[in-house]
Formats: sequence, structure tokens, C-alpha cells
Amino acid sequence: MTDQSSPITPPPELVEQWVAQAWHESTPVQVAASDLHIATQAAQWGADQELEACCEWLEKNCGRWEIPMSLHEARRPKPPSEAEQALAALNEIEDKMLGPTVQEKLIRRALERLKELEQLND
Repeated sequence: MTDQSSPITPPPELVEQWVAQAWHESTPVQVAASDLHIATQAAQWGADQELEACCEWLEKNCGRWEIPMSLHEARRPKPPSEAEQALAALNEIEDKMLGPTVQEKLIRRALERLKELEQLND
């Protein structure tokens, strides 16, 4: 899962080194956004493949399905839902305003109900 709140991204210096190796060691290169995108996607793909292989190994050798599932959830957490993001933003607003207003309380109740509905649908 990529949001993955923190995508697996190689350092720009490493991408620059790879691009230089692909073209010519002595030629100075400038890394384009497309180079970074391809490197990030490749790194993510490789990491996902390794995670799946580790989960399969655990399942076969431990005989317990919850261990690989827990590992997968820990390493590829779901991104926060829109309701969770909105509640976090509302918390920030309330903190800056030193307390909730009547409107904010109404918005909070609606967002909390929405979050409950999202969890039921998962």
C-alpha cells in the first residue's frame, strides 16, 4: 500500500548516482522528477515484494496467520481516512482557538459518526 504514510523513497543522491551510471560516469547529470518517480516506484515495488515474501515465510514456518498479518499491517498501515484527517484538523483549530465553538462541536459529532460508518464498511 502506498501512502503509505511514508513511501519508500531512495535518497536523491543515490538516484543521481544511478542516473549517472546509466548514462556515463563522467558526465554530470541532473535528476529529473521522472527519474525520482521511477526510482521511488521501483524501491516501493521491491520493498512490497520483500514484505510479501517475509509474510509468506512466516505463515509457512510459524503456522499462525495473525503474525504475518500483523507484520503487514505494521509495515504498510492504511492512510488515515478523510474523517480522521478532518477530525485532526478540527483538533488543531480548536487548540488554536482555545476551545470548541458550537459549530465545531456539531462538525465533530458529524465527523465522528462518519468515521464510525467508515469503520463498519471496512
